Amino acid sequence: MARRFQGREPQVGSDRWIVSYADFITLLLAFFVVMYSISSVNEGKYRVLSDALSGIFLGPERSFDPVPVGDLSLRQPNRDIGLLDQSPELQPGRIEPVADDAQALVQIQSDAKARFQELIADGELSISANKLWIEIEIGSGVLFASGSATPSLRADPLLEALATLLKPYPNPLHVEGYTDNQPIQSKLYPSNWELSAARAAGVVRMLAHFGVEPERMAAVGYAQYQPTVSNLSARGRSKNRRVVIIVSRDAGVQRALSGHGSGFISEDAVETILQQRREISEAAVAKPEVQRIETESGGLLFTRGESQ
Repeated sequence: MARRFQGREPQVGSDRWIVSYADFITLLLAFFVVMYSISSVNEGKYRVLSDALSGIFLGPERSFDPVPVGDLSLRQPNRDIGLLDQSPELQPGRIEPVADDAQALVQIQSDAKARFQELIADGELSISANKLWIEIEIGSGVLFASGSATPSLRADPLLEALATLLKPYPNPLHVEGYTDNQPIQSKLYPSNWELSAARAAGVVRMLAHFGVEPERMAAVGYAQYQPTVSNLSARGRSKNRRVVIIVSRDAGVQRALSGHGSGFISEDAVETILQQRREISEAAVAKPEVQRIETESGGLLFTRGESQ
């Protein structure tokens, strides 16, 4: 006769709760990873994703780029935007040559005023000019969010239209960034110096992306030290937060402006600087200075004129 098992029988499935608990912990970990990843938005990737979704839902004529995994990859500069429709489209290879740089300034001023009529009427953009340079002043609120130096999505059509306008001409471009007198202190921008320079550089970068030759451009920041109006009121501070794009007649004018800022140097002063440089250059050619040159063997050689 078989013996019956003496004692307690094993309970089947008594530890199955551990499997469910482990699955729950895994899902909870994945949830927090996803929440962390979406809490810090990469604006460059957000822009590319936005274009991709627009290309899907707005029709087959729009193309889109894949979302990049590595470094920022901005979208192609040939998007159709409203500002570009205000003037005839420029076809590659069919740009008419400009007679000279001074005549180019006249043409750029005329085209800019025609293209940006609405922004000028709203007070968000202003254009002034003389025979040496053109100033295109844009309020920072049109281009950047508060405390940021990354051009916003709203700024893209404006910067693309500006690039399309300026691409056909050889004139140097000098982008100036200004802020109000409110202090800023962050990890990215310890002071208004960094913020103003970064905003100028951000505009230069976007213009280069949309086709303007980088060799023509320079960026400089003046912080809060060159206000156009008083900073005592909120309206005044808003007016002082601006970016100014200077289209110079030539490289000499651009260099003369860079040391002073377009708003604080007159046309006559620039002419005087250019005349002084021409006189110095002519004097150097007429009477070369004695130059002291150290030879490879350690000796000294004195000569006149430029060393070969």
